Amino acid sequence: MQEANRDQQLRLLWIELGNNPERLQRAEFDCLNEALTHTSSGLHPHHEQLEFLGDAVLRLAASEFIAMAYPQMPVGERSSLRAQLVSDRWLAQLGEAIAIAQWWRIGPKASGDPSAAATIRAELSEALIGAVYRIAGLHTVQAWLTPHWQTSAEAVLADPYRGNSKSALQEWSQGQGLGLPQYSCSEVSQRHGDPKRFQASVTLPPNFIAHGWGGSRREAEQKAASALMAQLNKPSEVGAGDK
Repeated sequence: MQEANRDQQLRLLWIELGNNPERLQRAEFDCLNEALTHTSSGLHPHHEQLEFLGDAVLRLAASEFIAMAYPQMPVGERSSLRAQLVSDRWLAQLGEAIAIAQWWRIGPKASGDPSAAATIRAELSEALIGAVYRIAGLHTVQAWLTPHWQTSAEAVLADPYRGNSKSALQEWSQGQGLGLPQYSCSEVSQRHGDPKRFQASVTLPPNFIAHGWGGSRREAEQKAASALMAQLNKPSEVGAGDK
């Protein structure tokens, strides 16, 4: 009975992903179950093999999406966009969008650690991509992921720094002969999941400084860099720094 209930759960997931459940046989149910079984559960088989496969499938499918959606985009910009569309952060967002926590099997320690949730969502989403590919091929993966990519790509392309303000700030500062930006970051909250858990500051000579907050050190530093870039784009601020 327990296996039958699990199969029904997986059938609902398959439908949620936009697929026809009639093709699911024992082997397909087992493949989906494997993708959604995290190593922390102690169960076997677990997600790691399908995550490895999913990594390659994700990059290929994203490359095909970009080629179709943005045929005139230069190769360098395609690489930058693809990096955003296959990142762990994007995978975690995908897992949240499909409510992957409804379907996963994880261990009690992992389930009691909110700070691990994003990583697990990313890992199992990538494994699920591998499972969908193994069951139904690349076209089905693309049909599932394309709407998510369309939204994400529009957001990335609307950002002049392509989601990487730290890199943009470094290029600007070196171009101005100011050296590398200096970052400091501190944990200001012990609460897991707090969107302002970390505070970062970034400075450039002679007196440029900006701050940012985020749920991770990386996010806080990116937001600090973005804030400083916003300052630098104001003629009065740049002029002040040049005096």
